[in-house]
Amino acid sequence: MKKRIGILTSGGDCPGLNCVIRAAVSHATRTYDWQVVGIPYATQGLLEQKTVPLSIHGWDLRGIDPLLNMGGTILGSINKGDTLAHADEILAGYKAIALDALIIVGGDGSLDIIHQLSVLGNWNLIAIPKTIDHDVAFTERAIGFDTAVNTIVDAINRLIFTAASHDRVMIIEVMGRNAGHLALHSGIAGGADVILIPEVPYTIQGICNHLTELREQWQKKFAIIVVAEGISVSTEDANNPSTCTTAKCGQGQYIAEKIANCSHHLIDTRVSVLGHIQRGGIPSALDRLTATMFGKIAIDLIAQNQYDQMLAWQNGKVVTFPIQDVINKNPSLVNPQGDLVQTARSLGIYIGE
Repeated sequence: MKKRIGILTSGGDCPGLNCVIRAAVSHATRTYDWQVVGIPYATQGLLEQKTVPLSIHGWDLRGIDPLLNMGGTILGSINKGDTLAHADEILAGYKAIALDALIIVGGDGSLDIIHQLSVLGNWNLIAIPKTIDHDVAFTERAIGFDTAVNTIVDAINRLIFTAASHDRVMIIEVMGRNAGHLALHSGIAGGADVILIPEVPYTIQGICNHLTELREQWQKKFAIIVVAEGISVSTEDANNPSTCTTAKCGQGQYIAEKIANCSHHLIDTRVSVLGHIQRGGIPSALDRLTATMFGKIAIDLIAQNQYDQMLAWQNGKVVTFPIQDVINKNPSLVNPQGDLVQTARSLGIYIGE
């Protein structure tokens, strides 16, 4: 039976979303002769009963080939507003669009909201994980993470030369409100001297001692510090959260101010907040491959009538988990005793106490 499939991207954008769309449209069209439509701006499109035609007439799929190396999402996305407050209108919109199944590409927050809607509306739902924070449960890969790590490493590569030229401490603040995967992966790959993540407590004195050791014992006059945006204040300041003196103080600036006078000489620091640069760019080869496999297998699950599943990457292959199990599971955080943390410590990186 010919099916009409919807696909939407929800939450923050990241590289690789268009790769999913390309793979799903190509496989659905070539293999099953199904129709695929995009839902613009996630649940907003359902609310307004809007669709974007994605299936190409006949077998001419050249129009979607450029999606392989395009960042962002051609369907648009939203990550704000009280979606469930408009549940009735969204459910009515889904019914009016007349979909046989829906593929959602999103993070854990989006999965939770849209899964609630799917239960209310009895939708046939397939979920694909994407997040540069790498915190969706059960999956070893999420679309966008690898590209974001590469982007941060590229920034570190550029900043190292300036740091070395001026004997400076360069502080790079990266995303990661609750999970430190981005900071940990990019910090190790980029050769950072200090990595601060939400999962591991740290002290300013510990950072200062490490910088002093680098300078006096190892004759290294510059340093790279990678800071996740979600770190807490240091343990010394735990009872005094208003320690930063800047009007708009991110965690990178907080660390810069705290370490400025932490040794017998003034430390020259500079702070770079990468912000949304981490979400941009052309998807890496790994993100393209992961997204393409996810898009293909999502269509196969629909063909097999296996719904209410999230795709995940485990042990070198794609597996599935009930979406409710993913929602009920705590986010995937950095294990403070895990191999990557131990690797960082063995390389002489300060990563907390």
